[in-house]
Amino acid sequence: MESSKNMYIKVPCIKVTQPIGTFYVATIGYKNLLKISYTDVRRLESNSTELERYIGIQRLLSPNRVKELRNYVTLIDATFPTSIIIQINEKETENKNGEDEKNEVLNVIYNEKEKILNIRNDKNVAKILDGQHRLEGLKYLKNKSNENFELNVTIFVNMDIEDQAIVFATINKSQTKVNKSLVADLFEYTKTRSPQKTAHNIARALDRKEESPFFGKIKILGTAENEKETITQATFVDNLLRYISGSNLQAMNDRDTYKRGDIPEKVEGQDEQKLFLRNMFIEERDTDIAQIIWNYFSAVEQKWPNAWSNVEPEKILNRSTGFIALMRFFKDIYLSFNKIGQVLTKDQFFQIFEKIDIDPDDFNKSNYLPGSTGQKKLYTDFLEKSGIRKK
Repeated sequence: MESSKNMYIKVPCIKVTQPIGTFYVATIGYKNLLKISYTDVRRLESNSTELERYIGIQRLLSPNRVKELRNYVTLIDATFPTSIIIQINEKETENKNGEDEKNEVLNVIYNEKEKILNIRNDKNVAKILDGQHRLEGLKYLKNKSNENFELNVTIFVNMDIEDQAIVFATINKSQTKVNKSLVADLFEYTKTRSPQKTAHNIARALDRKEESPFFGKIKILGTAENEKETITQATFVDNLLRYISGSNLQAMNDRDTYKRGDIPEKVEGQDEQKLFLRNMFIEERDTDIAQIIWNYFSAVEQKWPNAWSNVEPEKILNRSTGFIALMRFFKDIYLSFNKIGQVLTKDQFFQIFEKIDIDPDDFNKSNYLPGSTGQKKLYTDFLEKSGIRKK
């Protein structure tokens, strides 16, 4: 359907009329779309004859978002079901053999009878109004199984710059980020083994067991149904994944490996020190991982029963500040026993916590500010007062 040898890319499409005007919905292979598209980034322009002014409508690319998408497009179930939106000027004038000789070029020709949109096969023909990060992610796709990645594209022709800006602003202003705890919970539906599903199952199990130190404490969908729920499911899952996969990016790769019928690689040496739960996960010892977490936080509960159990506005031990600091300390305390792969008991963990002389009343927002600063300070206090070395 599409050939770089032709002057135009022939794109079957559907013509759509809405209050803003007429546009076309089509499918274009990502390689062709990359070739003909460009991004008009918002920037400051100035010269000797004009006052300074801002031009362009797009935001700068986010390196972290692009990195995530470059990895995502290689996955076995990668998908971009929502439309890439582009704008094409029907005609443009270009210099042919010098400044005095100009040539008018048709960038797009619509064949009403055949429902075909012919788009000039050249660079900088189509301006991206929405989808620049997705396209940038596809730019370095080298996965042969995904090389025929097609994209759903909405094409505006001769759209006024004001309408272009409004479309971009409306789409991005109206987007609401999906609750991360809901995302974590949806892994319950997946059939394939993955770090995300394991972490979700552990969070669910610990939240439901009456004897668990987390009984009724986890906001499963990210919003509290009662005041006892002080830790979001997303916070729990993210901090557990750091010791199984190391990052959400690697967790996605691990899931992809399982979906392809393979098993992720185990770790050893320094990598095993960093990902001390990974080999247990690969060996499908999820119950043992859950038991270690249970025992660790049971020791916390035994050491500071009121600070862990009672929910008070100014207290932080059983909230994200305390939980994240405790999960950071979890690595150091676990590795201090030199028994990677073994299920440590509550008593083993407690013998370390017993050395820490932090008064339960000190676990407050004044001493440990909400956010990364307070988390780091609390973690440092745990480490220094325990007498164990940072791992």
